[in-house]
Amino acid sequence: MTVLAPPPETENLEREKEPWWLLVDPFLILSALAIAAMGSVLVYSATRGVVDDFTEPNNAFLKRQILFITVGVVVGAIAAFFPPRYMRRLYPLAFAAMMGALWLVLQIGVEVSGTRGWFSLGTFRMQPSEPGKLVVIVGLALLLSTRAAGGAGLTRLGLALVLAAAPIGLLMLQPDLGTMLVYLVIALVTVVASGIKLRWIALLAIVAAVGVVGVLRSDALADYQEARLRVYLFAPSETNDEAATYAFNVEQAQIAIGNGGLRGQGLFEGTQTRSDLVPEQQTDFIFTVAGEELGLRGASLLLGLYAVLLFRIWRTAQIAATPFERLLCTGVFTMFLFQMFQSVGMTMGMMPVTGIPLPLVSYGGSSMLTSMAALGLVAGVYRRRLDIEGMLNQQM
Repeated sequence: MTVLAPPPETENLEREKEPWWLLVDPFLILSALAIAAMGSVLVYSATRGVVDDFTEPNNAFLKRQILFITVGVVVGAIAAFFPPRYMRRLYPLAFAAMMGALWLVLQIGVEVSGTRGWFSLGTFRMQPSEPGKLVVIVGLALLLSTRAAGGAGLTRLGLALVLAAAPIGLLMLQPDLGTMLVYLVIALVTVVASGIKLRWIALLAIVAAVGVVGVLRSDALADYQEARLRVYLFAPSETNDEAATYAFNVEQAQIAIGNGGLRGQGLFEGTQTRSDLVPEQQTDFIFTVAGEELGLRGASLLLGLYAVLLFRIWRTAQIAATPFERLLCTGVFTMFLFQMFQSVGMTMGMMPVTGIPLPLVSYGGSSMLTSMAALGLVAGVYRRRLDIEGMLNQQM
């Protein structure tokens, strides 16, 4: 296909009409940085330990989190200026790298909380399934926005299923139920947003439901994951000893949030937090620190910042220059929304405990870098919405 480029004078004129402030979404950037800054304080509170006249606070986690944020900002900036045409060209390599990493981590990875999903890199750990989320998002956006597949809804649906099912299959072997759910929800929402015919969407929903039921009835889930589901589905009296342990953990998380009330117990003064009664409080249960120490007002502030962030991602999807970029933003929006809803919900007993981090808040380099890179991709879509050359390049 021949694509006509605009004359040089037209391109220059177009660029002269684009002041730099029109290429940057300040609300997206500032809300993300505010969430990350608030998260750093919460991580420090959860990990500083008991401080007295003889004991200094532990700030090792805080220093690492600040490092993760700094590197994440750089990664996000690179992603914002990464041309979409290179995403298309390099995608086969990226997908192969993701699948290779997910397979390799099963062979040489370290096991954490029953899941073999991390590479040990000295004092750091890297979770390949985190950047894999972006690989799936980009792949689905590329596949479902391709005009060559426009008339073949079933073909597109089948390819999308394969693209999402391949990494999910390897995640089952770790096993990592939380990340599996993230991948699945991203795939479902992106397929629906792509405009595929309703009958194929219904078929996809049936396949997904059958798959979930099959996983739950098989031996794919580890004992601790079954225990977590039992805690969510049944009353404590109907659970076994292992499930009772997780029920106790969820109960402690709910107590922590309840302790905060409206105003909170004060930063670094949370009873449950200082007593170390809530497990994995710097990662999976980080929201309990906000609820206990900052109260309803502080927790609402954090959720309000998420609302701003999600609205800007959604708005960017609406004004995206191409179908690919619209679906790209849709995937990122889904990833953030589902992880936020799941992470906050499980601390309050509304959702089962699945070990999903709270984006930009939970401690961890893999999650932070992935979140920042995802926001960088969205920022790039916002920047290119007025770029005629960028629109033409994506059609080549």
